[in-house]
Amino acid sequence: MFTGLIREMAEVKAFANNTLTLRAKYKAGIGDSIAINGACLTVTALHSDGFSVELSPESQKILALENYKNKVHIEPAMSMGDKFEGHIVQGHVDTLGTVTSIKNSGNSYDVFISVEAKFIPYIVPKGSITIDGVSLTVNEVFKDSFRLTIIPHTMKETLFSTYKSGSHVNIETDMFARYIAHILAHKSSPAASWDEVDKISSLY
Repeated sequence: MFTGLIREMAEVKAFANNTLTLRAKYKAGIGDSIAINGACLTVTALHSDGFSVELSPESQKILALENYKNKVHIEPAMSMGDKFEGHIVQGHVDTLGTVTSIKNSGNSYDVFISVEAKFIPYIVPKGSITIDGVSLTVNEVFKDSFRLTIIPHTMKETLFSTYKSGSHVNIETDMFARYIAHILAHKSSPAASWDEVDKISSLY
């Protein structure tokens, strides 16, 4: 489990076949789970200046591989007792989004991202979403897109500074919204009971 707070921008040393090798300050261990641009991957080799992870063919079909070069976001999995920030992130990328526009509003940036319409029910206004591993708040939701507001610090210190119209990004929708949608889709009654909502809330 992760929180969507980027701990380091690691440098891509090589990406060949199924192996991604990173130069990073973080000292990983063999078998560790690390979210790289939001995708939970397993450490398979250690190096003096970093580590390698393996991306299965399935992962490579799902992920925005164009962003696995130069610099990548990394976040190690949470440990028991860690301070909880951001929101609950599983490291399971649901889909790719496409940046349609970025507008500088002076003290922030409005980023518009399009997705397949079938994912819109899992994207909630003022709810949480993960973009390439970054925990963010959704400001507006449209028929097949949504708007985020990015502060200058986040824009400068993450891959958001490299995005432009047409860029693809990994998206993990909010786990709570997915659970609610799943329950509603498999009920004969159109609404969840408060007991069911309480049970889902207890997962947090």
